[in-house]
Amino acid sequence: MTGNQQPTESAATIRGRRYSTDPEWFTDFRTFPIHGLGPEEGVHRRDPSSVLTVDGVYHVWYTRSTGVTDGFGTGDPMAKVFPWDWSEVWHATSTDGATWVEQGRALGKGEDGSYDDRSVFTPEVLEHDGAFYLVYQVIASPYLLRSFESIAIAKASSPDGPWEKSAAPILEPQKDGEWLGGGDNRLAVVSQGSFDSHKVHDPILVPYQGKFFLYYKGEQMGEGFAAGGRTTRWGVAIADDIQGPYVRSPLNPVTNSGHETCVWRYDGGIAAMLTTDGPERNTLQFAPDGLNFEIQAYIQKPPVAVGPLRLDGPAEVPLDGIRWGLCHDVTGPWNYIQGFAADERQKELYVSGQSPETSEATVSALPAPRPR
Repeated sequence: MTGNQQPTESAATIRGRRYSTDPEWFTDFRTFPIHGLGPEEGVHRRDPSSVLTVDGVYHVWYTRSTGVTDGFGTGDPMAKVFPWDWSEVWHATSTDGATWVEQGRALGKGEDGSYDDRSVFTPEVLEHDGAFYLVYQVIASPYLLRSFESIAIAKASSPDGPWEKSAAPILEPQKDGEWLGGGDNRLAVVSQGSFDSHKVHDPILVPYQGKFFLYYKGEQMGEGFAAGGRTTRWGVAIADDIQGPYVRSPLNPVTNSGHETCVWRYDGGIAAMLTTDGPERNTLQFAPDGLNFEIQAYIQKPPVAVGPLRLDGPAEVPLDGIRWGLCHDVTGPWNYIQGFAADERQKELYVSGQSPETSEATVSALPAPRPR
């Protein structure tokens, strides 16, 4: 633009052309109670994995801990600082998606001095070539505000375990910032470093393009705020072998928003639901190459920390990847797991006790369990 030439279109008009007009991306979500993993005095259950279907039975893994949370600054290195502190990964099963039975601990913390001797939490699951893989967060003692957190992987031949942990984390924070002073203030830095300089969280593993894409949330040393939310962003690390080594994409971060990761395969690319944090929070997005995401729809009141039914292959329509599953509620004194569905009809079917494999209406609307 030169001289006195005036713009003929606003920035909003130009920006608006990039947004999808495809109605198949838009939905409302509902949450509803389930049996077996709901509120329980003294117990935290949170961060459910994707729901796997094995021989017609649903399986889920989740963070489980007990006891009150004392927070930081107590002076007691053994004090529980978060609901996910001193946590284990537990396993539950269901035949109808509405009533769940705890099967017990799948993974516990490691021996003293190990990379996971404090807590193991926020699991995600993948079945591949007849084996099962859990990716999850780990932290070593003591748990401080400046503690670094990493991602590990475990393998089993059955969803019931036993699980064999990796000898070391498969992804660690970059640790390329510099703390200011010798205290325990995570916001005091000389330099922040990369978007994932402090923590790598919320892993989810996707076979894609003949490789394995490990999506994760990064937290930065001296983290700030943007558009009214935390500046958490997602990255992806890619490996030829499912157990690594994983190499970060040079395009990281691949989102500018989002808290817990939620991705699924669709139309040759990767679809995603971004919630909670950042300027593009509460959106559904799509990347035709798994890396370059664009907004497809805005969503109201999305469920928190979703673990949707994991499909055997790519979704046929965008919302199949998040049609129904589990999520968590952390508004009360004890975190618990509940159900979610992408429309009111699915909620009513579950609440009424109609199972997805027998309800004709449900089968017509979402992928049902298929015996292998």
